Amino acid sequence: MTCRNTPGFPREHGRKLGLLGTALRGVRRRDHRFRPHRRAGVDADLATFIRTVLILLLLATLVGVRRKWMNPASLPPRTLLFLALSALATAASWVCYFRALQIGRASQVAPVDRLSLVLVALFAFAFLGERPTGQDWLGIALVTAGVLALTSSKLFE
Repeated sequence: MTCRNTPGFPREHGRKLGLLGTALRGVRRRDHRFRPHRRAGVDADLATFIRTVLILLLLATLVGVRRKWMNPASLPPRTLLFLALSALATAASWVCYFRALQIGRASQVAPVDRLSLVLVALFAFAFLGERPTGQDWLGIALVTAGVLALTSSKLFE
């Protein structure tokens, strides 16, 4: 896929950060499945709220340390609208994912969640003009096939 490179940021750094992010998401998902907050009598929605507040504090610190803060009111209205819609989609996604983990098996919920990779690639193609290579399309197809294989209840019966 077309990579929007940041000057001074080699593509290999992006791969390393992507792998680190994947590892951290794996740890996060494991924690959700084992539900340590439930053992302590904490409601799942409250636990999600607490995590979100901690994320907010961490990101506020990062933005401050990197001197990237700007007044949100100075952003164009369209940008604010898209940020708000993105926040709503993120919150809804988290609620759906955590509920799915409460009622389903992590080994099936997590792969279905990874279909977002396929959707991102398709949206990038349709709306951003990105043109995946043959190898990219093969990877997208393999992710889709992997999700179907992992979640099909009749496939291995």
